[in-house]
Amino acid sequence: MWIDLQNGWRPAVEILILAVLIYYAFRFVRGTRGWPVVIGFFVVLLALALVTTLLKLEVLRWILGSASVFIAVGGLVIFQPELRRMLGELGNLPLFATASEQREAIEVIIQTVERLADVKIGALIAIEQSIQLQEAVEAGIKVDCDATPEMLETIFFPNNAIHDGGVILKGDRIAYAACIFPLTQRTDLNKSLGTRHRAAIGLSEETDAAIVVVSEETGMVSYAYKGQLTRGVTLEELRAFLTSVVLQPARTHGVASWLRARFTERHRPAGPAVITKHEPRPPAKPPGR
Repeated sequence: MWIDLQNGWRPAVEILILAVLIYYAFRFVRGTRGWPVVIGFFVVLLALALVTTLLKLEVLRWILGSASVFIAVGGLVIFQPELRRMLGELGNLPLFATASEQREAIEVIIQTVERLADVKIGALIAIEQSIQLQEAVEAGIKVDCDATPEMLETIFFPNNAIHDGGVILKGDRIAYAACIFPLTQRTDLNKSLGTRHRAAIGLSEETDAAIVVVSEETGMVSYAYKGQLTRGVTLEELRAFLTSVVLQPARTHGVASWLRARFTERHRPAGPAVITKHEPRPPAKPPGR
């Protein structure tokens, strides 16, 4: 009895490890160019397995068993880009991001937003956290340079060829520019809400990123997180939000928060999609004659 109890937990642990690995692999290849290949491969493999089992085709079953090694090698070749991305992401864990780099990135965003809001230049900035944003966005131009207010202002300057789109920040670096973020599908939003704000909400619904928006019409500063848009925030409120979302999790939770974000389903919040804190002031009317 003691021997059975001692060895009985091993199959459960093996099943759990395999389930986590399969789920994690599917999460990485989902939405990539190799995703249709994964679906087609498993459909064909499942169909052959059912046929060989129901019809008791021993020769075909032996061939499938013997070809398992070649199938595994073929999978490594086909999904080589996805596997490289999967392994490369381990170097981007919050454990390896220093608090000083996070604080520097926050101040860069604050300075950029302040300058752009004063001259009413639109901006859309996403701060990547535990979930890779490249899985959720379309297109985008790889920049890979240090994040500075001057560089961000140059990207969002209206005459720039890549100003129309979003910017992805990874730590203290600008990773991509001119990205197309997914628009939210919510129907309860105000029709006056612009494309930038809808894209910010849409990206925050699919990822754990913090998105900062500057309105081109009013210069209003907003941020989106977990499917909720907070409009009309001050610079101090924006700094407090970014500090609580970007800096604190990286310093206090580390790998635990990264794993929790990876393996926890994200649900849309039940509360309002948009919160307005400070209404923009209307332009002053010229005095009458």
